[in-house]
Amino acid sequence: MAATITPSSAPETRAQEVLKRLGKRYAHPTSALTHHSPWELLVATVLAAQCTDERVNKVTPELFRRWPDPAALGQADVGAIEEVIHSTGFFRNKAKNLKATGQMVTNQYGGELPKSLAELTKLPGVARKTANIILGHAFGINEGVAVDTHVKRLSFRLGFTESQDVKRIERDLMAVFPQDRWGNLNHYLVFLGREVCKARSPQCPECPLEDICPKNGV
Repeated sequence: MAATITPSSAPETRAQEVLKRLGKRYAHPTSALTHHSPWELLVATVLAAQCTDERVNKVTPELFRRWPDPAALGQADVGAIEEVIHSTGFFRNKAKNLKATGQMVTNQYGGELPKSLAELTKLPGVARKTANIILGHAFGINEGVAVDTHVKRLSFRLGFTESQDVKRIERDLMAVFPQDRWGNLNHYLVFLGREVCKARSPQCPECPLEDICPKNGV
């Protein structure tokens, strides 16, 4: 008979159970950001910083209509970009970074996004979290785990980390979850964080992980 998994079970054991249960709940996880190419996913992910996915999805159709590829965005007037993305917040910095990224992707990478963490994080405005999202969701490459606010919160509540530092959290997750599931892990925790394990009012009785979660900080 299989051993009962509890909140005090080994992290690796609970990690496998988390993947099993959330894999059933979210059988075909995809990004909530509307995109049709790795480039569009990168742009949308940059815009999603401090902004909702819903807002980004309202902005990107016009953005991609006017500037459909890295070369076009790299040649765009930064003020025009600012006007289109204004509602996503921090629009001046985002516009500057997107224009510069368009130029860099065009000039240094032939218009195609690089497929490594080291190269992606050289792009203006692309930090490790964004790079991991692009690698995992656009290319199926798992170099790391993308740690956003939901992943950060749930990793602590589930007892997989005691840190609040995103780099340390990523290392802690990579140590207990199998590498081929790192991309899906981000999706699973984001979806569960939005639907059930919310920041201010976690719905523990409705959570599929309730019986194996130590509920740290709840």
